[in-house]
Amino acid sequence: MKPHTQPITIVGPGRVGQALGKLLVEKGFNVLFVAARRLTAARRAVRFMGSGKPVAFNSLALNQARIFLITTSDSALAPVARHLAALSKDWSGRIVLHTSGSVPASVLAPLKRRGAAIGSLHPFQTIPNPAAGVRNLRGCYWAIEGDRAAQRVARRWVAALKGVAFPIHPDKKILYHAAAFLVCPTVVTLMDQSIRILELSGVSEKVARPMLGRFVAETVGNFVEFGGRGALTGPAARGDWPVIRHHLAALRRESPQAVPLYRELVRAMLRLAGRRAPKGLV
Repeated sequence: MKPHTQPITIVGPGRVGQALGKLLVEKGFNVLFVAARRLTAARRAVRFMGSGKPVAFNSLALNQARIFLITTSDSALAPVARHLAALSKDWSGRIVLHTSGSVPASVLAPLKRRGAAIGSLHPFQTIPNPAAGVRNLRGCYWAIEGDRAAQRVARRWVAALKGVAFPIHPDKKILYHAAAFLVCPTVVTLMDQSIRILELSGVSEKVARPMLGRFVAETVGNFVEFGGRGALTGPAARGDWPVIRHHLAALRRESPQAVPLYRELVRAMLRLAGRRAPKGLV
């Protein structure tokens, strides 16, 4: 059977599962089943992906699939693996992949013990909803690990999406995931905090959001081109201590809850810049 025609079952179709499923369907892969604990969730995912048959989580029809993609939450992976393993005593020749960035493929051990090849692929990308995921998953970077047969399938999918696959050591995945966590939700949180302070200064959110978007996008471009220290700007990078004192004084008056965050970020900036602030400043 050709790789593209091997039937795929997507289990637990959340944001990643729906987005990746839709992209695989667009590239000619055969999504046969979409399985969820609630059929309503499976039906919704099928409508979004444009292919597949919604089935119950415990349906024996799942045995028809040769490739399984589990896109549940991290905490659900172990029970889902045990549940799937109970559907058949023989998983020889089947591939089971999950999309968690923090949990290694070994969480699928119940399936491996019954003959399956197991692995994981995780997109280093933000997916706030399925539609955004369809846009963002094209051409993105994917961490791959697991058995060779499972990795071959994962790399085939990534290549079809014009992405970049890279190996990740299973024992280090939690660090890899922590690195992603430090960037994506942190940037969103910092931008939201910045908007609140801009509003205190008299700038409307209507202006602040696109303004920050352009500002941060340019900063990201500088980081990619010049690296961390080369892209770092601002008073901490140049040792302009009076400005930092004025910042702190204004924040204490207008936004005191932001002061601890500001201090900690300035400390990190100073380490990156290789500078020391006057004693007691931060």
